This record gives sequence, C-alpha cells and structure tokens, in this order.
Amino acid sequence: MSLLYSIWFNTFFYAANLVLSTALAWTLILPRRYIVIGVYIWLRSVAWVESHICGIRYKVIGRKNLPKGAFILASKHQSEWETFKIHLIVKDPAIVLKQELLKIPLIGWWMKYSGSIPINRSTGARSILEMVTAARKAAAEKRPIVIFPEGTRVAVGQTRPYKSGIAALYQDLNIPVVPMALNSGLLWPKNSFFKKPGTITVELLPPIPPGLPRDEMMKRLHDSMEDAAQKLAKR
Repeated sequence: MSLLYSIWFNTFFYAANLVLSTALAWTLILPRRYIVIGVYIWLRSVAWVESHICGIRYKVIGRKNLPKGAFILASKHQSEWETFKIHLIVKDPAIVLKQELLKIPLIGWWMKYSGSIPINRSTGARSILEMVTAARKAAAEKRPIVIFPEGTRVAVGQTRPYKSGIAALYQDLNIPVVPMALNSGLLWPKNSFFKKPGTITVELLPPIPPGLPRDEMMKRLHDSMEDAAQKLAKR
C-alpha cells in the first residue's frame, strides 16, 4: 500500500508542478511583483492537488506571531515539502538558498526571478557578505527573509549546529527573528520516494526581539525551535 500510494502521490505532485510552472512561465518576463503572483498561483494550485488528490494536508498555527514589516523567518528543514509552502505561509519571502538550485530548469528560474537570495557556500565569508547585502534590500522592501539555520534538510528528531548566517542577518538587519518548527518529515521523509497521507503541522513561534547579544539570540532560537519540533514529531 505504501508503494502504491507513493507512486500515486509522486505522479500527481510532480506532474502538477511541471504543468503549472510551465503554463505560468510566461510571467517570468514581467516585473517581479507579477512573477510573485505567478508563484503564488502555481504553489497554491499544487497545494490543492497535494491535499485533495494526494492526501497530504497542512495547518499553520501561531500566525499571530508574525510581526508587521520585515522580519527573519528561521525554519526547521526536514523535507522538500516546506520549500513549496514558504510562499503560502508568508507574503513575498526572500528565501536564502544554495546558488546551484537556480540551475534547475523552470523551478530555478522561478527562484531567481521571484527574488530569492542565492549563496555560493564555497566562497566562505564572501557568501555571508553577499547574503547580508541582498537581505538589506529585501528588508527595506518589508519582505520577510527566510533562512534554514541548519543549512540543509535534517531528519525528524535530529539536529545540526546552527550556522553563522542567521546570526549575521540578525546582527546586521536589526529586525525580529520568528522561529518556525514543523513535522513535515513524518509524512515526507528526507530523500525518500515514500510518502504518507496525513496532516503536516507548521508552528510559528513567538518572535525573538532585535538587539540581543549574538549568543543569547542563538540559544533562544535553538531552544525554542528544537523544543517545538520535538513536540510536533510526537503528533
């Protein structure tokens, strides 16, 4: 049953992505604000297919914790799933992502022209400077800056050291950080063909105010996000 369901899910999910991202590709020649609308229509439509045909739904709790204006959204990263949902959770996000993702046909184009923040991690400190410079522009436009502090997908129940990028953004931008926990890996495991039907929970936690010492912010972020993720893993 698990194999049959996973074949069903992957067929419909990726077919929907291919059809919709191709059908809306013409919007890539328009100004960025229209590209963002195209991204929203594409991902909202895929979410409908995911929910009504494939059986994976989601709910978001804690939306009241989202500040007005610019903020940093620091998210757990367990699955490919959340990369398709960020634009549905917060408006017009600037997502920090690996530069090589921009080379993916169609999807990479959407990432580039919708205003993501690509980083080349092989350049070390230079990549941090470039990320912060791009994030300043996004913050000036009152867009949320999204970053995955662990830097990669991490299986449910596990954690990796939080990288310095989140601290650099926090110290330079002087805006709140909203931790985001989730349990997507329960239904959509990392690097797995197999999927399970059910409901994924995303939790937006109380914001960490700007102006704290780096170490204090990092501890508060880690403790709040990991504690919430562990609780969601048991649902």
